[in-house]
Amino acid sequence: MSIFSRRIKNLPMSKVLSEMQADPTIKLIDVRTKEEFRGGRLPKAINVPVENLQLITKTVPNKDARIFVYCLSGGRSTQAAHMLDHMGYTDITNLGGIMSYSGTLER
Repeated sequence: MSIFSRRIKNLPMSKVLSEMQADPTIKLIDVRTKEEFRGGRLPKAINVPVENLQLITKTVPNKDARIFVYCLSGGRSTQAAHMLDHMGYTDITNLGGIMSYSGTLER
């Protein structure tokens, strides 16, 4: 088995808002800490810290849901995407880090 899953896609942060508008069913998951999340997040994001990612089944029980994950710089989102793949989620998109987002953050 390859370490790279065909189920994990990448999308530049610049495209996230248009994708979210085109498909309002997308689950946007911020895998940073609760403190980081409170400091500023993408609009409509749900916080599920990577160290608690197994709890995502409560927030997103549908394994076929479109899931976008992001963190601060891209490391944790990559880890989370692979964890989600391993958990059986089938439509995962890694957005990388919020540092490359140029829109307005929610607080």
